[in-house]
Amino acid sequence: MARHLITSALPYINGIKHLGNMVGSMLPADVYSRYLRQRGHDVLYICATDEHGTPAELAAKELGLPVDEFCTQAHDAQKAVYDGFSLAFDYFGRSSSAQNVEITQHFARKLKENGFIEERAIRQVYSPTDGRFLPDRYVEGTCPHCGYDKARGDQCENCTRVLDPTDLIDPRSAISGSTDLEVRETKHLFLLQSKLQREVEEWVAAHEHQWPQLASSIARKWLTEGLHDRAITRDLDWGVPVPADTWPELAAEGKVFYVWFDAPIEYIGATKEWSDQDPENRDWKSWWFDVDTDVRYTQFMAKDNVPFHTVMFPATELGVREPWKKVDVVKAFNWLTYYGGKFSTSQKRGVFTDQALEVLPADYWRYFLIANAPESDDSSFTWEHFTATVNKDLADTLGNFVNRVLSFSRKRFGDEVPAGAAAGEAEAKLGEEIARLLAEYEEHMDALQFRKAAAALRALWSAGNSYLEEKAPWLEIKTDQDAAALTLRTAMNLIHLYAVVSEPFIPTSSAAMRGAFALENDTATWVTPEQARSLTAVPAGTPFTVPPVLFAKLTEDDLQAYKERFGGQAE
Repeated sequence: MARHLITSALPYINGIKHLGNMVGSMLPADVYSRYLRQRGHDVLYICATDEHGTPAELAAKELGLPVDEFCTQAHDAQKAVYDGFSLAFDYFGRSSSAQNVEITQHFARKLKENGFIEERAIRQVYSPTDGRFLPDRYVEGTCPHCGYDKARGDQCENCTRVLDPTDLIDPRSAISGSTDLEVRETKHLFLLQSKLQREVEEWVAAHEHQWPQLASSIARKWLTEGLHDRAITRDLDWGVPVPADTWPELAAEGKVFYVWFDAPIEYIGATKEWSDQDPENRDWKSWWFDVDTDVRYTQFMAKDNVPFHTVMFPATELGVREPWKKVDVVKAFNWLTYYGGKFSTSQKRGVFTDQALEVLPADYWRYFLIANAPESDDSSFTWEHFTATVNKDLADTLGNFVNRVLSFSRKRFGDEVPAGAAAGEAEAKLGEEIARLLAEYEEHMDALQFRKAAAALRALWSAGNSYLEEKAPWLEIKTDQDAAALTLRTAMNLIHLYAVVSEPFIPTSSAAMRGAFALENDTATWVTPEQARSLTAVPAGTPFTVPPVLFAKLTEDDLQAYKERFGGQAE
C-alpha cells in the first residue's frame, strides 16, 4: 500500500486568509488526508506559513515590529484559525526555519554546481527617496496586460501574469509611494530554466494525465510560451541568505533568495522540522529522497499557484540532479468569488476565516465550501446560497434525522437501542442502497472529485430520511412496537455509519454523532460494503444519549445580519 504525502499551498504570512484560500488548498487537502487515514493508509500532511518576501517586511514595518517577531505572531494567529477549522496537519511549519535555510542553500549550491545558476548584472528599480533597490513587490503600478492599477512587480493579482517591476506602467514605491524611481545596475543569481525546458516538458508529459485539466493546461501554457531564466535573489533584509561560501560578494551585499525559490522547498523543510522533533521515530528523507515508487505525492493549490508547482519547482528539483520526490498529482482549484467579485486579502473583500468562525462553527463552513468547491470553474459565495445549503443539507437532511430518531426512540423505548423484529425486505433494500452510495462516495474521494463526493455523502444522508419516511415508526408504534423498534434500530445504525463516513467533511459533528452511542471498543475507521448492507454496528441494548442540535437552522434574520456585516454584494 502506497504512502501518501500531501501538501497544500503555503498560506502567506501576511494576514488571516479568506474563505477562497481555505477552499483552494488547505481544506480539501485536510478532507483527503482524513479520508485516506480512515481507509488505513499511511499519510503525512505537511503545510507551513510562507514567511519571506516583501509583504512580510512591509507589514512588520507598518506595525513597528521586527520582521521575525511579526512572523512569529502571524504564524501563531494563523495556526489558531486552522485549528479552529479542525485542519489535522501532521505538521504546520515555517519557511523561516533553520531546516528550510539549510535545504534551500543546498539546492542552490547543487544547481550552481550543475550549471543551472549563474550570476548576472541586471538593471533594477532604485528609489532615491527610500535609499535602496526595490525588490519586485516593493514596486506597484498598472499591469501592462490587463490594466489593473494595483499590480505588483512580481505578479498581477488580477490576471495572474508574472511580471518584472520594469514591466509596470506608472510604477511607484510600495514603501514611500514615491514615483521618483531610477533604474540602476546590480547583480543577482538567475535560475537557468531555459536549459531545463526539455526536461520539464518530458516530466509534465509523463505526469499530467493524473492532473485535472486546469493544472495541465496552465503548465502547458507556460511551456508553450517558453521557460525564461529568472532572477532568484532579491535585495531584502528578510529571507534565506545567499550562502557566503558559494557567492561571497552577493552574500556581503545581503542578497536573499526569492520567496518563490525557497517557498516550495519548505515542503521538504517542514517535513524535516517534523522529523527533527522525534528523530528516533521519524525519517524525513523516507518521504522525500529516492522514494518515487513508495510515496504518492499530492499537492493542493489554487490556480494562481499552479505555474510555480508544475514548472518552476520541478525545474529546480530536476536541476539539482538528486532523487528528490516530485509531485504525482496536482489538484488545482479555480477561485471562490464573493458575489461574483474576487476575494482579496489585500483589499479585505469577502469573508475571512477568523470571521467565519465567529459567525458559525467550522463544520458549517467545511461542508459548504467542499460541496461548492471551485473545481471545474469559479464558484460564487453568496449568503443566500450559504444559508440555503446549511438549512437543506445540514439542518434538515442530517441534523433533523439524527435528532428525531434519537429523541423519538428515547421517548418510546428508553435510553438503550431497542431490539424489535429481525431485519426485513425494507432493511435489505436500504442496505444495498447504502452500500452502492458508499462505493460512489469512495470512488469520488479517490478521484479527488470533491463536489461529487459531497453529493454522494448528501445522498447517503437522504437515503436515511427516505427509509424513515417509508417506514414511519411514529405510525408503526401504534400497531406493531417490534416493527417500530426495528426501524429505529436501523436508523441508529445509519447515524453511526454517517458519523464514520462523514468525518472527513464534518469532524466535530461526526464525533458528536459517534459519541451518542456508548459502544465498547468502537474502533471502526471505515465501513465495509458488508457492514453497510447489514447495518448492525450498533446492537440492541447499547446505551445512547441525544446530543445537542448538530446544526441550527439559519433564519431570515440571520441572513440579513450576515449581509449587513459583510455586505451582500461584491464591491
